[in-house]
Amino acid sequence: MRPYLLRRIAAGVVVLAAGASGLGFAQTPAEAPPSGAQPLTPPPTVLLPESAPSDAPVSSAAPPKPVEPPKPVHAAAAIIQALDKITAETLRFEAPIDQPVRYKDLVFIVHVCETGVGDQRGAAANLEIDSQPRPSPDRAAAPSRQVFRGWMFSTAPGLHPLEHPVYDAWLIACKAASPSA
Repeated sequence: MRPYLLRRIAAGVVVLAAGASGLGFAQTPAEAPPSGAQPLTPPPTVLLPESAPSDAPVSSAAPPKPVEPPKPVHAAAAIIQALDKITAETLRFEAPIDQPVRYKDLVFIVHVCETGVGDQRGAAANLEIDSQPRPSPDRAAAPSRQVFRGWMFSTAPGLHPLEHPVYDAWLIACKAASPSA
């Protein structure tokens, strides 16, 4: 059995008792503490800094300007990692902006890839993923269907995941344009 725990709250004392049947709460007036209980002392007072006296000279300096967050940097390509859940094959590849890239039955088109977005130091990419089976000589080409459209974030891959029964894909980073020689 645990001992009683006492807490003083503004107008009374709250008693928390742990017994065989669970926890019990009781509130008694502050004037009548439970027998054998020692009065609790109030918590220490926290002093806040006082403002300048009214006769002090007022500074004419302008208030500091708020610091603007860094602007996102647009990249030339996104680095994506894809997983085939059936064969357990993974592949990391670059997808240039607005150019389709095929991985097995998926076609990736990255519209924007940015780094330094908001408070995050990771990357964010707006992309479309279509499921487009490869044509074969013995059957007609199946129509493609869009399986993902939206933003993916490298720091939170589970926020907007690709939901596909065979494949997984997530954003790793953005790749800046290579410097010209």
